Amino acid sequence: MSFLGFLLLGLIAGALAKAILPGRQGGGWLITLLLGVVGALLGGWLGGILFGANLQEFFSLQTWLLAIGGSIVVLLIYGALTRNKKA
Repeated sequence: MSFLGFLLLGLIAGALAKAILPGRQGGGWLITLLLGVVGALLGGWLGGILFGANLQEFFSLQTWLLAIGGSIVVLLIYGALTRNKKA
């Protein structure tokens, strides 16, 4: 997958993860992009270790599920780290 395709995948996966998770998460589109890309990397890495999967095809359902799942995990971690700083 190309670099721009991976950034697009990360942005969409991050936005979907924000839509799936309840509550209000901070950050604009740049934070969404960064968390989505990190989540896609995490999802691909964990998917490769646990299931032998990879993030090669942009239009693969497996790629999207791993990227969105990884983005949800990263968003939960980001929310836990920034929750106390808002008070």
